[in-house]
Parts: sequence; C-alpha cells; structure tokens
Amino acid sequence: MLTKALQTSQATLYPAKGVREPCARCRAQRESEGPAAQPQHTTRRQLHQALASALLLSAAPAAPCIAQPAAVQEALPSIVPRGPLSDREQAIINVFDQTTYSVVNVFDLTLQANSRAQASNVETPEGNGTGFVWDKEGHIVTNYHVLANVLRTLPKNQLQRNPRVARITLLGTDGFQNSYEAIFIGGDRSRDVAVVKIGADQDALQPVTVGDSSTVRVGQQCLAIGNPFGFDHTLTTGVVSGVGREIQSPLGITIGGGIQTDASINPGNSGGPLLDSKGRVIGVNTAIFTQSGTSAGVGFAIPIDSISKAVPQLIEYGRIIRPTLNLTLATDQVARALKVQRGAVIQGIAPNSAAAKAGLLTTRRGLTGIVPGDVIIGLEDRKVTRAGDLVSALDDFSIGDTVSLTVQRGVGQQQGPEELKIPIQLEEATS
Repeated sequence: MLTKALQTSQATLYPAKGVREPCARCRAQRESEGPAAQPQHTTRRQLHQALASALLLSAAPAAPCIAQPAAVQEALPSIVPRGPLSDREQAIINVFDQTTYSVVNVFDLTLQANSRAQASNVETPEGNGTGFVWDKEGHIVTNYHVLANVLRTLPKNQLQRNPRVARITLLGTDGFQNSYEAIFIGGDRSRDVAVVKIGADQDALQPVTVGDSSTVRVGQQCLAIGNPFGFDHTLTTGVVSGVGREIQSPLGITIGGGIQTDASINPGNSGGPLLDSKGRVIGVNTAIFTQSGTSAGVGFAIPIDSISKAVPQLIEYGRIIRPTLNLTLATDQVARALKVQRGAVIQGIAPNSAAAKAGLLTTRRGLTGIVPGDVIIGLEDRKVTRAGDLVSALDDFSIGDTVSLTVQRGVGQQQGPEELKIPIQLEEATS
C-alpha cells in the first residue's frame, strides 16, 4: 500500500503522457534546479512523508500555474470597468443619499409589526407606512390613514393626552436601524395628515427640505422614497403626470389639488415624501389608482403647500383651526345628477352661521323634484369648478376675513341662473 502511495505521489509530481503539462515558468524553474537525487534506499519514514504529500496534493485545488486550455480562455467574458456615472444618475444618487436618513418606517402599534418582508410572505399589514422627519424636535409627518386603526380604538379625550400610537424605525448614518415609540401629536382627516413625535437625539434627526408645490409642472422629474411591502428605503423615480387632481383618500375623503405621478407607489409608501430633482419635498404620497392592489403607474400625493399649513397647527394645538363657510357641499357625482356642470353646489348650511345670515340657499325638494341650491363658482379672484377647489381656496384665508362669493342661483330653472356677489365672513371650523 505504501509503495502504491509513492507511485501516486510521483505520478502527481511528474505527470505521465496525456496529463496536462506544467507551464513554461514552472518547467524552467525545475530544469534550473537539476535532476532530483534518487534515494538508494527507501526508509519507512520516507514512505510516510510521500504518502502525506500525495494526500495533500490530491485535496488541494488546481494550482494557478497550470495553463488554461485555449477554448476555456476564449469563453471567459471580458470584464469592463463601470466607468463614470451619467449626470442624471449621479443626481438621483445624490438626492437619495441626501434624503434617505430623513425617511422613517411607521408601524401601527395595534398590529404585529414586521419590518422585514419574508420571501414566503411579503404581505404587509395595513398599519405599515412611511413618514419623514419634520424638525429637530422629533416631529414625524405621515398620513392619517396609516394610524387610522389605532386612532379608531382610542377615545377622543385620550387623543389629547398624547398616547403612544406607533413604533418608528429611523436609519442612522452608521447603517443601523433605531426604533422609537411615537406619541400622537395631532391629525387632520380632511388633509389625511398626522404628526407623531419620537424621543430621538437631535444628532440622529435630519429634517427634510420643504419645497413649493404651487410651482410643480407636468413633466418634471420626481422621486419617491418609502417602505413598500416592508422593504424599507426603497427609491422609485418618475415624472409628474398631472396636477390639481382630486384624490380619493383611503379614508373616503376627497382632497383637492393632488399631484399625480407615475413613480411607483405601493402599499407601505403612504406618508412618504415625493421629491423634486433637488431633493425638496413637493408632496406626501397617499394613494394609488389600481384594480390589482399594486402600482399601475397612477399614484397621487397631497401637495406639500397644504401639509405645510397644517403641520404647525397640529404641533401647536393638536388640531386644525381653519376658516370655513360652515357649508355642506354636494359631491361631484350628486352635482352631475343635478345637471350642474361647474361649481360647488350647496347642499346644507349650519343654522345661525354667517352663510345662513347671508341668505345662501341649499338644495331642496320642490314641486318638480330636487332643486339645486346656490352654486359657488368663485371665491374672490379664484375660480371654483368643483367642491375641492373651494376647500383649497379657503386655505389662503384666515378666520374673520370677509370674502366675496360668486354664486349662481336658479341653476336648472326655466328662466336660467342669476349670478350674484355675496360677501360673507369666514368662521372657525375644527377637525
């Protein structure tokens, strides 16, 4: 057996005919060393050493000095260096690097949160969403509907005591996710916005840069960062596909002035920022139009101008104090049924309100059927083509301001509508 091992060792060191030859470098080195001295007598110790050498050589990988056949070398692909990125690619990378540490993952405390989607089940609970850092005080902005489950379970008086409602994960610059309990500060269902607060150190908080949504143009580039299906800090890109859209929020509320984008938005993106090409927040991602439950290239964001007006009040008072006409407006569907082509149809008026005292008329039942109420077609110098336009226009005014309403009275009547200018003082409404 030992003799056979010796033969194997020698065969490995000195390949026979038909075995791949060593490369030229190794052959030249071997020839320079001269012929190996052959022992006259083989001792048992030498036999053991030869056997060990044979075993080591058989277990070792092929030596790099063995030449590759020409066919193998030709089949190997050539590796091309990446080279410089395009200006557009680098700009997108810069925006992501600048903003990603401002984006957080929001988990509704009433649900069993799972921040990492599993390969076997990537379905994410309804209470998983996105938010972003508003200031160095730890205020986080997200969608109201992200917290709707937990807020629904709390009595109204408890909401004023800043209850714990969510768990926030915040990515640190060291690459580690830090988890914080978040308390409820305030929310506004009509704008689908909520503010929570975490107790993170100021060094860990990187507020977003707030932009101006009034200057957004169709066709401009935009980016969304969020946590779709639990995959945190996911970046998608696209363009602004439309502006001034009416958004049907998951709470069933119509929000005017929405931004439409083809940047992919999926469940879990809600509450995350929609950014322009400079990394400024121009909207808050809130809804998608889909028949499958996933992105179909039609996503919507609440304009940041509306959010910017709401957040300071939510932080200060825990609620929105906004001017109102104390009117109930008909939905667009009802307006079309009443054959009203444009404007906001008054469906109801609060008793003893300024609108009631001004003599505005509501929708009512007449001898010939339903009679449309006064139709508001203008507020000061702003046109009102649907109910959402009036709600957006009121955001530019304060409680106590007197505004001029342009209304049409008698729409659908045989004699035709009469256009009136009616001054009215704006009153307080709370969310």
